[in-house]
Amino acid sequence: MKVLLLNGSPNEFGSTWTALKEVERALNGEGIETEIFQIGKKPIAGCIACRKCYDNSGKCAFGDLVNVFLEKAAQSDGFVFGSPVYYSGINGSLKSFLDRVFYAGRCFQYKPSAAIVAVRRAGATAALDQMHKYFMLSKMPLISSHYWNMAYGMDGNEVKQDLEGMQTIFVLGQQMAWILKCIESAKKSGINPPQSLPRQRMNFIR
Repeated sequence: MKVLLLNGSPNEFGSTWTALKEVERALNGEGIETEIFQIGKKPIAGCIACRKCYDNSGKCAFGDLVNVFLEKAAQSDGFVFGSPVYYSGINGSLKSFLDRVFYAGRCFQYKPSAAIVAVRRAGATAALDQMHKYFMLSKMPLISSHYWNMAYGMDGNEVKQDLEGMQTIFVLGQQMAWILKCIESAKKSGINPPQSLPRQRMNFIR
């Protein structure tokens, strides 16, 4: 079993990465393989709604880092998405990245997911809620902890001093590992996900 962790911060080894490493430590301790995927500092184009991904086997027409991530996502059993907090939301490059990943991706349903944020002071719950929306629209089981998944600090060293935040994020990793093992056990017992229904779509303007 493998969990793919996404570092949505432009700072490769900053506060978000430090929080993700704590999740990774918990997962590895439970025998779960992990990989941290960095979106880096290069500009990431937003979704232009061209819908080419519908004719391109679930790949984005831009052919950049999004498709690299989608290839790894298809081989992963769970996900943890991490972001810094910018103006009470996720940062812009991560928003562009996730819009395209979830619009093009066909490999997320029924795979457990979690979001974590690193924040200096405020806006963490709004950023968490923003990321949760992607999971909820993709039929992904949402993994929780014993508090909201946030860690406080301007950098990695300060985040490590947030003992409650670090513990919350570690427990999140334990919860993820447990759910993954439950899903694996269910599969072996012949318990499968529910059959997908055709989407009912309607507009409110007549």
